[in-house]
Amino acid sequence: MKACVDIGGTKVAVSLSDGGMELKARRSEPTAKTGANDALAAQVIRLVGDACKEAGVSQAAIDGVGVSSCGPFVMNGGLVELAAPNICGGLAGPQRGLPNDWQTALLEAPLHSRYPGVQVENDCVAALVAERRWGALQGLDHCAYVTWSTGIGMGVCVDGHVLRGKNGNAGHGGHMFVSDDTSGALCGCGNLGDVEGLVAGNAFVRRFGQDAAALMASVESGDEAATAVVDELCRVLGRALYNLVVTLDLQRVSLGGSVFWHHRAMLLPRLQAQLDGRLPALTKGAELVPAGLGMQVGDYAALALVA
Repeated sequence: MKACVDIGGTKVAVSLSDGGMELKARRSEPTAKTGANDALAAQVIRLVGDACKEAGVSQAAIDGVGVSSCGPFVMNGGLVELAAPNICGGLAGPQRGLPNDWQTALLEAPLHSRYPGVQVENDCVAALVAERRWGALQGLDHCAYVTWSTGIGMGVCVDGHVLRGKNGNAGHGGHMFVSDDTSGALCGCGNLGDVEGLVAGNAFVRRFGQDAAALMASVESGDEAATAVVDELCRVLGRALYNLVVTLDLQRVSLGGSVFWHHRAMLLPRLQAQLDGRLPALTKGAELVPAGLGMQVGDYAALALVA
């Protein structure tokens, strides 16, 4: 039995697999952000236990745990800890509003002490692997997966090789600087004016006074001010996607995450417009597509690590 763990800045989801594509006994709850910095790992262990109880199996039956997690990662004794801007409040300080002062959140060490076969991967890298195996990036050697959710993350593949970097942090394009307009754009990492600080789901209320759903509803009702805001958000993220495509000479980018997925009909053409017609030698034929695995991409990302 495999445990599949999806850790994001908003929620943690755990499910079980007996080796096939069917995911069982799924559990999901808000990401632990209070108490000691091992609270997240303890939450994962508890949720795995709850899932095993529902499925009627012993935790001793778990012989592999795939963890798809937001990052960045910090290595401590060769084991992953999270320095995630939307989880660790010590990175940007109290003005960011997170209820802890963690510099890192323990993750891999507590899981290794409990389960065999633990595999931890950046969530967008794991999602990229899943999209190449089962989703919208099948058969492609030059591609990326990008999430527009609580944060902004990227996983990239060039010449058939998934890029990871020295600590598994390759693809953290959400922290590229793209604007000098830093009004309300404090990222959880401490940067002012990076992509995530400007357009991530956690920035909507802070910058515009309403969440993504309310802002998109205003656009659909014809609100010109809201439309201008969404156009600017797509310009920022679209330029980041353009930079990704031309830097790595990509064929296709698969897009997921709650902000994008729930409003993809509105957002996709606006994002694609930031690529089309710009330096055709590098962008012609490069396409942005919705994730083939939809809103389950996080669950299958974790499964891809142990399947």
